[in-house]
Amino acid sequence: MDEFNYLSVLLSLIIGLAITQILKGYRGIVLARRRVRLYWPSVLWSASLLLLNVQSWWASFDLREVRVWTFAGFATLLAQTIFQYMLAAIVFPDFFGDEAVDLRAHYFAHVRAFFGLAALVLAASVAKDLVIGGTWPRPLDLVFHAVFATMLAIALLTRSEFVHKAIALIVAVLLCAYIVELFAQLR
Repeated sequence: MDEFNYLSVLLSLIIGLAITQILKGYRGIVLARRRVRLYWPSVLWSASLLLLNVQSWWASFDLREVRVWTFAGFATLLAQTIFQYMLAAIVFPDFFGDEAVDLRAHYFAHVRAFFGLAALVLAASVAKDLVIGGTWPRPLDLVFHAVFATMLAIALLTRSEFVHKAIALIVAVLLCAYIVELFAQLR
């Protein structure tokens, strides 16, 4: 087993757990549907996070070309994966008990943590390229990161429901464009 295959096991487990968290949230919505008050931005964010985690796992295949691994490089990659898991873990509330579940209330109760973690994912993504590859991400990749960072900063600075709904839509569309443009096929 080479270094990449060895290191990718832990990363794949964490990404798998993140995906499980989101799918568990969907399950909770279905099973508790009579007492769940849906909020479409939360559902859209969960779909975006599901896509982000799949894309992250897909894109990690490029790391098979890395021949020398350092702990700093692995730690940076691990941090990004952990932040992605944490986002997946808080996008939906727990659905235990018989109480009503209001996804809008949950969203705004955790909005700062959610967008703060999303900013950490972006920072770790850029840092990963710097620490592992010694270079900045490709220019188009950096442009997408900058646009995502701008959206996250706006979301952190406002409580406007209209703005949060718009950002959820914009980020979902941009994430799809990002994947199609930069990660549509394995290199």
